[in-house]
Parts: sequence; structure tokens; C-alpha cells
Amino acid sequence: MATVELRFSAQPEHVRTARLVAAAVARRAGVEEAVLDEVRLAVGEACSRAVGLHRTNRLTAPVRVVLTEEDKTFSIEVGDEVPGPGGSPAETVSGMAAVQDSDGDTEDEMGLAVISGLVDDVEVTSGESGGTIRMSWPVSASSDLP
Repeated sequence: MATVELRFSAQPEHVRTARLVAAAVARRAGVEEAVLDEVRLAVGEACSRAVGLHRTNRLTAPVRVVLTEEDKTFSIEVGDEVPGPGGSPAETVSGMAAVQDSDGDTEDEMGLAVISGLVDDVEVTSGESGGTIRMSWPVSASSDLP
């Protein structure tokens, strides 16, 4: 299992770099070429959401992106450090059937809706130590890259 971890300050200009890194690592992992635009867009939405949450809550902690290549899947986790509603144990939304947002923030809901439209396998968790959006895609049986 190969893992790449990226941390960046919560500045909008760093989102583009995260998208480029995610696409490059996804290509290397064997994600189909036709799906790379979806990876780029989903990571951009997730990172923009995390940056927005950090800036709104005046957090100086970095946004974290973890890219993991496994046997049959490539996954990306985008994490923020904004505590979830009520500081309760982690709440999970799988398949994006529902969005839990303490403020009812329409922009946040739209970002999550865009991600759910781009990624079939997505999970959003929120807890007292922050939130994570985990997305995964299948990889080709064999990659053409060395």
C-alpha cells in the first residue's frame, strides 16, 4: 500500500496544487484516464470545502489530503480540523444520502452534492477532532506506468 500525504495552509490558492497532485498520483495508481477529471474536480471541491471551514472558523491548522493506493482501489481523504456538531462521536454519512451541517450552510451542502455526483464511493465523517471526506475509485488491473 503506497500513501502520499499532503498538508497545506488553508488558502484557496493551494487547492489547485492539491488537485494536480491528486490527479498525478491517481494516474500513477492506475485510475482510468477517463476518470481523472472526476478525481480532480472532487478533490478540488473537498479541499475548497475544508479551506472554507478553516477560514470561517479562524483555524490555522493545515488542511490534510491523504492519497492511498491499494490493490484494487485508490482513495483520497480530505480532512479538516473543524469539530463536528455538538462535539459528539464521529457521525458518518455514506453514499451522501444525507448531509449533516450544524449551520445548514447551503454552499457546504452544494459542495458535498457535487462530490457525491462525481464519486460513487464517498463517505463523510464528522467528529470532535474534525471532519473527513473519503473518496475512492477502482484501479486498472495493471498500470502501464513503470
